[in-house]
Amino acid sequence: MRLMFRLPEPVKRRMAGPTVQIDGQALGLDAQLLVEMSRRVGFSLVVNESPEESRAAMENGRYTLEGPRYEDIVSENLAIDSTHGDLHATLYTPRHLAASAAPLLVFFHGGGWVIGSRTSYDPLVHFLAHHAQVKIMSVDYRLAPEHPFPAASEDALAAFEHAHRHADELGVDRARIAVGGDSAGAHLSAVLAQVTARGEGPRPSHQFLFYPATDLTRRRPSRDLFADGLILTDHDITWFADQYAAGADRSDPRLSPLLGEVDASLPPAYITTAGFDPLRDEGERYAEKLRQAGATVTLHRESDLVHGYLTFFAVATRFRAAALEVARAIHDRMHHSPST
Repeated sequence: MRLMFRLPEPVKRRMAGPTVQIDGQALGLDAQLLVEMSRRVGFSLVVNESPEESRAAMENGRYTLEGPRYEDIVSENLAIDSTHGDLHATLYTPRHLAASAAPLLVFFHGGGWVIGSRTSYDPLVHFLAHHAQVKIMSVDYRLAPEHPFPAASEDALAAFEHAHRHADELGVDRARIAVGGDSAGAHLSAVLAQVTARGEGPRPSHQFLFYPATDLTRRRPSRDLFADGLILTDHDITWFADQYAAGADRSDPRLSPLLGEVDASLPPAYITTAGFDPLRDEGERYAEKLRQAGATVTLHRESDLVHGYLTFFAVATRFRAAALEVARAIHDRMHHSPST
């Protein structure tokens, strides 16, 4: 598949087909070729309506998405303090930050709260740790449907509190512990930022939300505009939400952070969306809600890309450029004061 993305642009265009234009946006050539190749091989995030088969497919896909390994990044497995059983993470450390009180990003993977793991996200987290030059703790939270809501959000909070409590032994600056993730992981980060803002314990210095899910109660126009054929589908979103939130009140802010109370005390947010993503509008609506409440927020839309674009950074140059943009945002914010 990677060889296809290295072909001359006219060849790639013939393979991808005419440019797709929706809602005043043009789908990028690399993104359109990815979509077309996925269609030809029958790729789906949800396999046979089975969590187990869907997880296996995502784990196997890691080898296609594997990126370069950087010699300056050292990784080690951690056990996280949790009252809900075993919780594990991997700490990625740039060598020159090993002995220092460094900034730390507590990272939560995507996958609709049902699939994905720190293993399947290892290529992306390794890449971000190198280019952002921050420590990253990638967390394996419990997955639905075996562990439905609020298990994942409880684990996210436990991981963040563990990082803060053990900052000295982790070589981490307590004032620069941020949270972030993509898709479902971005959702968990937004929830965590709201929960800690209402409590008396530690709070994240920043929140990095990459194409987040923020509202499980309603559909917005992008959900219908990009319902099918663009990696994440309307069916996928419904299925993931049903696995995680079965029987729950979906207006609970821990399920729909867009409905939660927000104010200027929330940590600065960096939010990215993808133009061709059914979750686009709810992510951008959340950014607007934070802005109206007086919180510091940066919204960046990659108008020519699809949901999940960060995980494809090793496949094509356009995805890599978008991932580098995210890495720069993490670096610039976390290597300055928490209020930056």
